[in-house]
Amino acid sequence: MIYCGSINFLPSFLQMNKPVDAKRRSYWLKTLHEWHWISSALCLVGILFFSITGVTLNHSAQIEASPEVIQRKAILPDELRTALAGADSASDPALPAALREWISKTMDVEVGARIGEWSEDEIYVSMPRAGGDAWLSIDRASGAIEYEKTDRGWISWFNDLHKGRNTGTAWAWFIDVFALACVVFSVSGFFLLQMHARQRPMTWPMVGLGLLVMVLIALLFIH
Repeated sequence: MIYCGSINFLPSFLQMNKPVDAKRRSYWLKTLHEWHWISSALCLVGILFFSITGVTLNHSAQIEASPEVIQRKAILPDELRTALAGADSASDPALPAALREWISKTMDVEVGARIGEWSEDEIYVSMPRAGGDAWLSIDRASGAIEYEKTDRGWISWFNDLHKGRNTGTAWAWFIDVFALACVVFSVSGFFLLQMHARQRPMTWPMVGLGLLVMVLIALLFIH
């Protein structure tokens, strides 16, 4: 006689299909519930944010946006133009500190330590940002500076936060920590499902349905 038992995903100390000590079961239930609610509290706002922006990102072509373009122009003073003409980008491709300070005061543009693309005639600084774009161009001979900033609106800004596009190191760390909290939330939820599965017969069919729908869509409709 061949016996086919139910599949059990938990390690031996968490298996509920075998007789276990009630005290141990109570301990793991309490621990998993603590992990689950703490991770869910940490993830709550983030999950809502990434879910909503997932919809706006998926339908970005249908959501109309009116980009706002700001342009500014200026001419460098003679001393800065002369210093810039003889500057060498090999040692430091960023703009000289005196030039950055002048641009900040005169044009209200913070270039920072961004690396510029130097050529004999021009210095071009790309300044991408979440929800838009910007660039700065300096003519090394004439000293003419042109700056342009494009703002594509709040929805585009939120979509870029969702993708982590041009959002900086702090936001990248936040996404990593948030993703880790989501893993804890999901794994602890899985173990809780396992522990309550005997009282809820539809547990694994529902989990399997969620997996099946995702796999079928990926196989049949993604080229």
